[in-house]
Amino acid sequence: MEFLSDKALRKIVNKQLEVEATNFWKVAYFCIYNFPVVIESLPIKNGKPFPTIHYLTCPYLLKEISRLEEKGFIKYFEQKIENDEKFREKVFEAHIEVIEKRRKFFETVQELKRYELWKEKLLNVGTGGIRDWTKVKCLHLHTADYLSGIKNPIGEEVVKLIKKTTCNDRYCKKFLEE
Repeated sequence: MEFLSDKALRKIVNKQLEVEATNFWKVAYFCIYNFPVVIESLPIKNGKPFPTIHYLTCPYLLKEISRLEEKGFIKYFEQKIENDEKFREKVFEAHIEVIEKRRKFFETVQELKRYELWKEKLLNVGTGGIRDWTKVKCLHLHTADYLSGIKNPIGEEVVKLIKKTTCNDRYCKKFLEE
């Protein structure tokens, strides 16, 4: 297992995302090799709203979840939200949980206090900025929420569908060597 400094974690996250994560707050979930899987992000990025507070960074999971999307699972979950009242309620509760987490960021992170206008907008949208909670933007988003501790039934089902949430080869170790 790797034990990584904050600097090393940031380097890995930036390599995983192929872009600098300027609103990176912390790693919310690690794989068994102690590499980042999900990061928690501030709801403001470069002065603009960024509604995705849990961001999936693991290349293995990104690929596996994309395969599910290609097989039509976004539509499957939208139909399940429409037809299964209990499931729909749980999805809506997950959106509310994310909004509350966003609210806490605005209340506790000093650098966000000046973004009152964006705060109001961000507290009126669900995970990833979703306005219509009966729609599924992407499965990565819901899975990132679930792995970060949000009771997200879509993410929970995605994890069960994938069965294996960690790669076999410590793929992200290469990012330390680059």
